Amino acid sequence: MTRRGGVKLPVRTSLLLLLGAALALPPGAQAQWAVSSNDNKVVLDNGVVKVVPNPAPDTATIIDLGVTPPKVVAEFPVPGSVVGPPMSVAVTPDQGLALITSSMKVDPADATKIIPDDRLSVVDLRATPPAVIATLQAGAGAAGVSVNRQGTLALVANRSAGTVSVFTIQGKTVAPAGVVRLGDDKSGPSHAVFTPDGKTALVTRDGDSMVSILAIDGTKVEYTKRDLSAGLRPYGIEMSSDGSVAVVANIGRGGGDNDTVSVIDLRATPIRVVETVTVGQTPEGLMLSPDGKLCAVQVMNGSNKPKESPFHNANGKLLLYRIDGTRLVPLAAAWVGRWSQGIAFSADSRTILVQNMVEREIQVLRWDGSTLTDTGQRIKTNGGPAGIRIAPR
Repeated sequence: MTRRGGVKLPVRTSLLLLLGAALALPPGAQAQWAVSSNDNKVVLDNGVVKVVPNPAPDTATIIDLGVTPPKVVAEFPVPGSVVGPPMSVAVTPDQGLALITSSMKVDPADATKIIPDDRLSVVDLRATPPAVIATLQAGAGAAGVSVNRQGTLALVANRSAGTVSVFTIQGKTVAPAGVVRLGDDKSGPSHAVFTPDGKTALVTRDGDSMVSILAIDGTKVEYTKRDLSAGLRPYGIEMSSDGSVAVVANIGRGGGDNDTVSVIDLRATPIRVVETVTVGQTPEGLMLSPDGKLCAVQVMNGSNKPKESPFHNANGKLLLYRIDGTRLVPLAAAWVGRWSQGIAFSADSRTILVQNMVEREIQVLRWDGSTLTDTGQRIKTNGGPAGIRIAPR
C-alpha cells in the first residue's frame, strides 16, 4: 500500500519491474503508450449519472500497445472526469509526459453533486513508477487537451469558461502561456486539435454548435473569429496524420435521434465542412488511425439510457470507416460495452482499444484490413475509463 494525500491506495507492485524496463526504451522503440484516465466519482444507474459516496481517487492506466496482446504496465492516482469528450488525455510525441484534465470534481459543499474543476495534471511517464509532477490550473470545466507534434505547446478546452488555455512544454516543465476567449461560459469549448505544422488549431464548441479556428505563431495563439458549422453540438474532433482532414463528432441533444460525424477539408481555401454522415446515437468516441486511412467512431447507441426508454439498447457500437479523400466510407462494425467513451489505435493501426465506462474495462478489437474482430480481451481499470490517447503521429 502507498499513501497519497492521506488516502491509502493499492499499488501494482508486480508491474514495477516490467514498467522500469519498458520506460527505459528510447523513442521509436517497440513500446507504445496508451494512457487512460479513469473516473471513480460517478456511475451510471439505469441511465442516471450518480455521484459515488466517498469515492476512491481517480486513476490513470498506462497500456503498452506495442505488444500483442496489449498489457497494463502501470496504474496510479490522477484526477480525471468522464464529463466532456474522451480526449481528456494528451501524450507528448516523445512519450515522456502525459497531460490529464479533470473537468469535474465532487462539490465540497454537497457530496451528492459534481461541479466544474480546472486541474491539469502533468505526469512523468518515464519515472518508475510514473507520477504526477505538477498540477496546473486551466479553466473551469477543463476538458479536451492536445499537444502539438513539435512537443512544445498544449491547448486545453475549458467547457465551463468559454476559453482555451495555452501551455508551453520544455522538457518536463509545462507552464501557462495565456488564455484565448472564444465565447461566453455557455459556448462550451470541448476539445482542441493542432494541424501537423502546429500553426492552426480547431476547437469544438458544443454549447453554441460551432468549430472555431485558432491561428498559432510560436507561443502566440489567437482566435481568428472564423467559425465553422459542422452539426449539432460538435464535441470530439481529431486530425488526420497528413493534416488533410479533421473529423468532428456531433453528439446532438441526446433525445434518441441519430447523430452525425462531419469532415473538414483542411486543404480547401478557406477550410470548410464538406461531408456529414449519420452514425447513430451519441458519437462520443472518435479517433483517426495513425496511418491516416481509418476513422473509428464509438456510438453509445442508447446504452446510456434507462432500460424503459424506447431508445435504450443493451450495447454500444464501434463503427469503422475508410477515409477516401474527404469522404467516410463504411467498412465494419462491432458491438462494444455500455456508456463507452474513448478510442485508441496501435501504431500499426491494427489494434483498437475502446473504453467501456459501465463495465470499468477497456475492450480490445483487431482490424486485419478486411475484418473487425473482438479479440475477447478486456483490460480492467481501477475506475471507469473516461478518456484515452496515444502520442501524436
